[in-house]
Amino acid sequence: MLKTLQNAFKIKDVRRRIFYVFLMVVVIRIGSQLPIPGVDPDYFKDWFASQSNDAFNFFDAFTGGSFTEMSIFALNITPYITSSIIIQLLTIAIPKLEELQRDGEEGRKKLTAITRYLTIGLSLFQSIAMTVGFGNRGLIPDMNFMNAVVVVSCLTAGSAMLMWIGEQITDKGVGNGISIVLMVNIVSRIPSDLVTLFDQFVKGKTYAKGGLAAMIIIAIIVLVVVLVLILNGGIRKIPVQYSKKMVGRKVSGGQSSSIPLKVNTAGVIPIIFASSLMSFPVIIAGFTGWTGGTGIGSQILMGLTSNNWFNPSAPWYSLGLVLYIVLVIFFAYFYTSITFNPMEVADNMKKQGGFIPGIRPGKPTQEYLEKILSYLIFIGAAGLVIVAVIPFFFNGVFGADVSFGGTSLIIVVGVVLETLKQIESRMLVRNYKGFLSE
Repeated sequence: MLKTLQNAFKIKDVRRRIFYVFLMVVVIRIGSQLPIPGVDPDYFKDWFASQSNDAFNFFDAFTGGSFTEMSIFALNITPYITSSIIIQLLTIAIPKLEELQRDGEEGRKKLTAITRYLTIGLSLFQSIAMTVGFGNRGLIPDMNFMNAVVVVSCLTAGSAMLMWIGEQITDKGVGNGISIVLMVNIVSRIPSDLVTLFDQFVKGKTYAKGGLAAMIIIAIIVLVVVLVLILNGGIRKIPVQYSKKMVGRKVSGGQSSSIPLKVNTAGVIPIIFASSLMSFPVIIAGFTGWTGGTGIGSQILMGLTSNNWFNPSAPWYSLGLVLYIVLVIFFAYFYTSITFNPMEVADNMKKQGGFIPGIRPGKPTQEYLEKILSYLIFIGAAGLVIVAVIPFFFNGVFGADVSFGGTSLIIVVGVVLETLKQIESRMLVRNYKGFLSE
């Protein structure tokens, strides 16, 4: 990785793109610290501290702490992520959107425009709901119409600006801009979480106990990162052979190729979907003040909170982990079915004269790909569950209350690897250009 970055800085175009990304990161972090006029910045800090679940830690990690600070980037890119997921799901149900998705570059531009408008709509809705719901409770000390308009405008504009910054990074920088914004938010919370772990398990202990605790924490983090690297790098290559064809007096085709199928075909999407779905009722209950009871509803909410999983004093709450695992596996199959179509791949191979050795073209090829894909999806989902559950285990047993976990590390490692691949590809293009110019 360091060698790649060192070589990248020797190339003017790549160096300029990296500096542009760095400049945008600085803008993001400055905006995350700018408070909204007329808002009490300590309101959500105190309110978050009074909550006993980790659903808000998950949300705070995705916003880089800007939500608890009530900065102009408080909503961050969560409206954009939500709108992107909605549009992807709607392409299955709405034929017009599915047609746009298949229309190439022009169709993608129209889908991007629709996603932008939906992002602005969601940002405006969330801003109004937050201002109306919490304005009179202390979020806005001097609550009136003009102050409410200022808060709504700042929140909506901040979310729109981050969406624009993400798109600019994609066009003028390296990597996927939205993913980089999300990674920056997560990374910004890691130092404070490490300080929390140090204060909780190392500070005030004897040298032997403190050193052992520090080594265990480092080992857990390294183990999760290594598992993520293995999970993201795992690929199953399906060999494909193309038959020879006579074109005039020349023979074409006959070459061998392969279809690379990633083990983690759905990426981090299943974990994000499952975590969001399970945290949604907990967040709603927290906003409405329905927490802290002893009834069945409160017990169910406690079971949905991952901080209570693996708790030795209340093992029945770990039943929520079973639901979490089922949701991760379900969304892994669901999302992969959207992004990869074995029937289409088999038809394209048949049209181009390709076949998998030992498998007949057409329907048998489709069934073979579905079988392999089903196996890979399950392995990938199981890997995601293991990576996500390791931090849950230590959080539940030892009470480590941090905002980053398996989900955050999967996102960070995945974005870093993808960005490095793009840097390497740009360096390769540059070398090809130099070779051709000679």
